Amino acid sequence: MPPTLASLVHHSALKLAVRAGEDRLDVPVRWAHVSELADPVPYMEGGELLLITALKLDAEDPEAMRRYVKRLVGAGVVGLGFAVGVNYDDIPGALVEAAREEGLPLLEVPRRTPFLAISKAVSAAIAADQYRAVTAGFAAQRELTRRTLADGPEGLLAALAAQVDGWAALYDASGAVVASAPEWAGRRAARLTADVQRLRERPAPASSVVAGAGSPDHPENADRVELHTLGTSRRPRSALAVGTAAALGTAERYAVHSAIALLTLTTERSRSLHEAGLRIDAAVLRMLLAGEPDHARTVAGDLYGGLLDAPFRIVVAESAARARASTAARAGDPGGETGDALGTLTEVVESAAAHAGEAVLVVPEGERLVMLATDRGAAVAACAEYASALEAARPASDSLAGGDEESLVVGLSAPSGPIAASAAYKQAEQALSVARRRGRVCVEHEHLAAGSLVPLLADDAVRAFADGLLRALRDHDATGRGDLVASLRAWLSRHGQWDAAAADLGVHRHTLRYRMRRVEEILGRSLDDPDVRMELWLALKATAPE
Repeated sequence: MPPTLASLVHHSALKLAVRAGEDRLDVPVRWAHVSELADPVPYMEGGELLLITALKLDAEDPEAMRRYVKRLVGAGVVGLGFAVGVNYDDIPGALVEAAREEGLPLLEVPRRTPFLAISKAVSAAIAADQYRAVTAGFAAQRELTRRTLADGPEGLLAALAAQVDGWAALYDASGAVVASAPEWAGRRAARLTADVQRLRERPAPASSVVAGAGSPDHPENADRVELHTLGTSRRPRSALAVGTAAALGTAERYAVHSAIALLTLTTERSRSLHEAGLRIDAAVLRMLLAGEPDHARTVAGDLYGGLLDAPFRIVVAESAARARASTAARAGDPGGETGDALGTLTEVVESAAAHAGEAVLVVPEGERLVMLATDRGAAVAACAEYASALEAARPASDSLAGGDEESLVVGLSAPSGPIAASAAYKQAEQALSVARRRGRVCVEHEHLAAGSLVPLLADDAVRAFADGLLRALRDHDATGRGDLVASLRAWLSRHGQWDAAAADLGVHRHTLRYRMRRVEEILGRSLDDPDVRMELWLALKATAPE
């Protein structure tokens, strides 16, 4: 505890006597300061014990003393020490009365007690308090370290909560509560998820103080909660919350800082270990795609549990910025940068997998991300939900041609197994390509067969081919010598049935036969060839007005 006026009054060597403000002696004293100025307020910071002899004060003037004392109280001065036997044999009644009116503790300092002795006593008490705080902080650090080594983050949180006489909680990258202590603090910590998410948007390391919620029965008992990001990367992977009834003292502050350092060490792998893990992940994926599942299992060992044995899905993701950059590069414009959407997706998927106790394999592949996750598992569901949220939040006019730099394009394979991993990877790439063409965030390969082929024709290369194939027929029709394009469309839509197609056009079937011979002559291709009929039909669909 820092020194108080009461501790100074009880100091046997100082011999101080209380003349006013007896009920306010428990106020902490930040410093003892001597000033004979008529107005020392501009030089006060608050929390001082002011020592005077009234050398320049008219201490017997009641009005002057009321103004003097009122200004001291307004400046945060916690006590006034008056030396008797110097300029006044006793403290003037005007000063005593003014101090009583304002509730300012007034201490009588005997002549044999120098002000220096009081300053030394305050300084020594402050130093002793700081030493106790540092000693307690080191003891807390040792205890936190011991509990971390013995019980992991859960043990550390329990020890920290005891040290600060409050509660503590650990959040993952998504803002969900991973652990808390005591057990009842979990619900209280969960109410701060939005605050944690806002904190993660700031450059790391970041911290903030928020007002926590009280218990449902006593909402007025709100906590003071400190939030701190954990980790050394630009995007923190987790956060720590510490809730207390009042502001933290020096010893408690040491404990919190120690907890931040220890949690950073336990929740974030070292750079070399992380890179080694990525190399193992990439090697396992390459072996699966090369058709060597047995070798992949041997390398993986127990890292992924039963992930390589159960049905899984392969996810290929890239940022929409990369998709635009690829399109621009083909057009001769190499500009464009990849956003951080892939990092966010990784955090979402890994967090969901960790909560569900699932294994997930995540491999950065250039500017792409390849993930292997259990079919019908939490990681796949989290990926789909995140993509749906992005889709819903994106403006209707947005597309890959110009939109949010942080958006994603994701392709999911159908459920597969280790032997067919290569085929699943191709499925995911195909779904990704379709998502990019359609301006969608996510497409599952299983849904492609249930849809239509026509939207896939909305491609510049397909349109160019269709326009070239039909150009000669359109040029013929433009001369007014027939309607070959419409006749071809009607004939193909009726599967070559002359009477039905002629009826649709309102012409005689011989007229339609003549037109189809002209189509063959102009194109130099036979309509008896099914491949020719297929290409012509797709060309008509690709160039049909929307």
